[in-house]
Amino acid sequence: MTDHKNLSRRSFISKTASTAISFSIVPSHVLAKSGKIAPSDKITVANIGCGTQGLREMGDLLTHERIRVVAVCDPNKMSTDYLDWSANGIRSGIQKVLDDPTWGEGIKGIFGGRDVGQKYVNAYYGKEKDSGSSQGCSSYEDFRELLVKEEDIDVVKIMTPDHLHATIAIAAMQEGKHVVTHKPIANRMYEARKVIDMANKTGLKTHLLAWNNRPDYAMVLGWIKEGVIGKLKEIHNWSYRPVWPQFSGIPKDRPPVPEGFNWDLWLGPVPHIPYHPNYTHNVFRGWYEFGGGSVADMGHYSLFPLFSAFDIKTPPVSAKAFGTTLRHSENGVCKWIENDVAFPHSSMIKLNFPAQEHLPPFDLIWYDGGMKPFAPEELEADSEEIPTEGMMFVGDQGKILAGFRCEEPRIIPKVKMDAYAGQKTTVRGERQNNNNIWTQAFFSDEESPGSFVNASAVTETINLAAVALRSKKKIQYDARYMKITNDRDANRCLYRKYRQGWEL
Repeated sequence: MTDHKNLSRRSFISKTASTAISFSIVPSHVLAKSGKIAPSDKITVANIGCGTQGLREMGDLLTHERIRVVAVCDPNKMSTDYLDWSANGIRSGIQKVLDDPTWGEGIKGIFGGRDVGQKYVNAYYGKEKDSGSSQGCSSYEDFRELLVKEEDIDVVKIMTPDHLHATIAIAAMQEGKHVVTHKPIANRMYEARKVIDMANKTGLKTHLLAWNNRPDYAMVLGWIKEGVIGKLKEIHNWSYRPVWPQFSGIPKDRPPVPEGFNWDLWLGPVPHIPYHPNYTHNVFRGWYEFGGGSVADMGHYSLFPLFSAFDIKTPPVSAKAFGTTLRHSENGVCKWIENDVAFPHSSMIKLNFPAQEHLPPFDLIWYDGGMKPFAPEELEADSEEIPTEGMMFVGDQGKILAGFRCEEPRIIPKVKMDAYAGQKTTVRGERQNNNNIWTQAFFSDEESPGSFVNASAVTETINLAAVALRSKKKIQYDARYMKITNDRDANRCLYRKYRQGWEL
């Protein structure tokens, strides 16, 4: 394995002569005079996962001055049966990046797959050439083949369903590649630890895309240290997610595997189960096997920057969760649906944290699926309702309400905020571009603030939340030994059964 612990900028971006010829038609010195960065001086990226989110984020890669996308990968060749938040959002985003309002006009449905990804990349880079076309982006069905053949890629970006994140990240690092991944690092505790250990041992650069700088959290911590709400007792965090169809049992019908879709590769490490569209294309998050539920989806965005700002490094010592229950009728009799395969439609999860360097022991309570705290008396005093998404810090002498997406935090009720004489810094602003964060860190041979190592505590927290939902009783967790101490059966949820040949 290549030693990446002491990377200089030049050694990081150095390429073989053949690669330089492939991408650098215009001499570097000419581009330098124009203020542009030569293709041979960019970080080369392989994008693994070309579904809706992979395509949605592709434009930020293509338009970034420090990045060159050289390969894409997906077990789906191309289809128009994806689910998304709008009918034309993906298409419109691509058209905007390409400055071509006609791109994809003849395709009906919401599309995705490696063919779309490859055409998108080549169309964008083709604008740089007199011919208006480019063939520089390779396409692969199997990420393992990509890692063998694309020797000169610098970074692998993982945009697949959750169950493949750890498998691909470890394989990439074994080949000496730096890794950027969508959340989570893994949807099993054991796999997450394997990935983080690999990052530590290799010294390779990593970044979890859920990270973002949140100056509002730093201000909240300042208020807590000043005693504005007394001793911190609880942190409440809620989201209206899920925004995908949620299921409660294994599908009984057996539709055929679509043409061009490699179901075996999509399953990856998961023991074989029959294909069904209810598992794929943006609904995977709802299944224990393939996803991490709403807390893994949106909890990362709120909790990772919170853990960073509050220096929360020790994971919970216990957790308890409640989820929606359902019934179905059978011959006129209403029967309980025993669901041990998918996350509930809504849930509440309470995680008990030990004391941290700057915090006393506290409880973190997560809500999703429309569940949220009742408006406290401090909000009722201002005739306000609890917002749709948000975070609330509860102390023994007061409360702080913070927004989910960088809205300015405030002490409640308003009269208490108005009377506060301390720091009231305005923190509203746009989130930092994640690609700027990791490219700057990687070029500087520094650990990204969003590195896998820094994401250890939040990763364990979110995976433990999933275990609590499955256990259906309060569980005690020993992080040192990665063990549920009071429920032997719950320990199986920390691991995965592997298909032969896919073991980690």
